[in-house]
Amino acid sequence: MFKTLILTLALLLPATNLVAAESQDVHEYMLKNGLKVLVKEDHRAPVVVSQVWYKVGSSYEHDGITGISHALEHMMFKGTSKHPAGEFSRIISENGGRENAFTGRDYTAYFQQLEKSRLHVSFELESDRMRNLLLRKEDFAKEIQVVMEERRMRTDDSPQSLTYEQFTAAAFVNSPYHHSVIGWMNDLQNMTADDLKAWYDRWYAPNNATLVVVGDVDPQVVLKLAKKYFGPLKPSKLQPLKPRTEIPQVGERRIVVKTPAELPFIIMGYKTPVLTTADEEWEPYALEVLAAVLDGGDSARFSKELIRDKQIAASVSAGYNMTSRIEDLLTLDGTPARGHSIGEIEDALKAQVRRLREKPVSDNELARIKAQVIASDVYGRDSVFYQAMQIGMLESIGLSWKLLDEYVDRIKAVTPEQIQKVARKYLIDDNLTVAILQPLPLEDKPMHRPAMGGGRHDF
Repeated sequence: MFKTLILTLALLLPATNLVAAESQDVHEYMLKNGLKVLVKEDHRAPVVVSQVWYKVGSSYEHDGITGISHALEHMMFKGTSKHPAGEFSRIISENGGRENAFTGRDYTAYFQQLEKSRLHVSFELESDRMRNLLLRKEDFAKEIQVVMEERRMRTDDSPQSLTYEQFTAAAFVNSPYHHSVIGWMNDLQNMTADDLKAWYDRWYAPNNATLVVVGDVDPQVVLKLAKKYFGPLKPSKLQPLKPRTEIPQVGERRIVVKTPAELPFIIMGYKTPVLTTADEEWEPYALEVLAAVLDGGDSARFSKELIRDKQIAASVSAGYNMTSRIEDLLTLDGTPARGHSIGEIEDALKAQVRRLREKPVSDNELARIKAQVIASDVYGRDSVFYQAMQIGMLESIGLSWKLLDEYVDRIKAVTPEQIQKVARKYLIDDNLTVAILQPLPLEDKPMHRPAMGGGRHDF
């Protein structure tokens, strides 16, 4: 009901006024050791979210050590001399909070949500493990087994996840997005505690981190606490990454993944620019709206035409992420409905792409789609966690949080001609990679026994 109300308001009122009602300036500080501190006030509830973002993820890795960023995330909960293993989570829980962590392609982040007066608890614990992690070999030997079991369960034993991993590896040849976040099994099997120690020493430092705090706080108080707990930490000598620009694609790529599964599945991906790589600043926003035209709710083209009208798809979706660090993909995927083939789904998806290239989106359809995109953004800002996530992601890929304040106006400015232009420029066969999941009998599926150990539940 509330989401419907937000959408109705977005249709009736100027969207910029809606966002302005929620938006407040972000207070930006830089400590002497290079730690960036970003604070956003939100006084609607007496809570605070604290997030520490490190500029390192799977796209920073190279052959032989894939998955090391994610493995290190697991080990960050194994203790320091001051706070032994398990004490971090216990202290946060005793203070009425929740905490976890997540690893992405371009960053690794750790978060706590607490009552506002307990912010210092988060700072004390996070600053301690930023530079004082023990990384004992016996802890690593157990935890890497947990990571490998996570890979088996979430990728090897998940037909669609396995297909997506193979698809990405085919789409990107020398881009660091070739590797999945979890890493290749052979690399995990040969990883050592010394590998993690070198990775930790290289990247986990105040001058490679951003501290984001959103909630019922006073920015000056937050800054004082940050100086107290993070200020004494020594920076590292950071070496810039070597550029690993994807080689030009010179034709359609196609793979088939054969694995035990119930249903076939298809993924199609077109190489597309993002905020950091686009030739024109408006292109990522046009691609964002284009994806929403296809898959922006029940009234969007995929749901209306392929699922309800033609009934050839059991599920179908489109995805695009403008906040990737380097060139990425606009993806289309789907599963055929009973009695229909994967070939029919592919033909239908390609027909939808041709339609975008050949005919501009109507003004009425575009207005509706923009309202939904804007409403989703407005609705998301009700969450202090979501606000912190947006700030942290932008800063971690090398962009400014100030882009958040431009988002709605940029979306509103997208024209039917711009959508058609990016479709013609980027959604072409020479930029396309196709992966098809061909199901094998389920009785061929191997059974894995869960590994013993206490792994993290990644966000």
